[in-house]
Amino acid sequence: MKSLIHSVLLALVVIGSFAANCQAEKIYELRRYTAHQGKLDDLLTRFRDHTCELFTKHGMTNLAYFVPYENDKNQLVYFLSFPSREARDQSFKEFVNDPAWKSAFAKSREDGPLVEKVESVFLTETDFSPKEGFKSADDARLFELRTYTATPGHLSNLDARFRDHTIELFEKHGINNIAYFHLMPDQEGAEKTLVYLIAHKSIMDRGVSFKAFGQDPVWQEARKASEENAGGSLTEKGGVNFEFLVPTDFSPVK
Repeated sequence: MKSLIHSVLLALVVIGSFAANCQAEKIYELRRYTAHQGKLDDLLTRFRDHTCELFTKHGMTNLAYFVPYENDKNQLVYFLSFPSREARDQSFKEFVNDPAWKSAFAKSREDGPLVEKVESVFLTETDFSPKEGFKSADDARLFELRTYTATPGHLSNLDARFRDHTIELFEKHGINNIAYFHLMPDQEGAEKTLVYLIAHKSIMDRGVSFKAFGQDPVWQEARKASEENAGGSLTEKGGVNFEFLVPTDFSPVK
């Protein structure tokens, strides 16, 4: 009897470990398309009418689609998720070989190609990323994609400051936390990069929120303590970059 119980418990541990590993394998992809001049609307139409549905058909999860607030480069920025890197590769292989995609792709290019450049980066969620961050709100929002480059050896310190202080203070001052990511290990700069997505009610509210956040004594103390502990700034000079994004009409998240 003891042997049976031991076997059952061992099996549960193995199953639990397997499930945890499977969950940990979930990845995200941040993709950026630069359209040829005058072709952005055609690109958006192709996504709206064909691409998003075919992505879903082939096991990809459409999370959010945006255009930059000031879109002088004619870009589309979007997030996808997959159970694993291997699943991602298989999904895209099936997608590009789908006759429906081939037909839509060819038809959309009858007057010339739509996309000048495609950029992609693979991400994993941090342990402090909201579990249901990619969800719509009742009112329209302005999104902000921020990338921090940590000083050498201090990405974990930066993570700790966000985990223990920044995220809570953002919400306190009206900034919605959507998702926080690290680059996958094989991506350039993985050892020093934090990427995150937040949202605001408007561009004006964004300014008010960040001003209040920066003046909050709790934030000032947390920043001071974290920098004293690290022996200096947690981010490189010029290592904080941000971009304002507006959801497309077909984005699951708005």
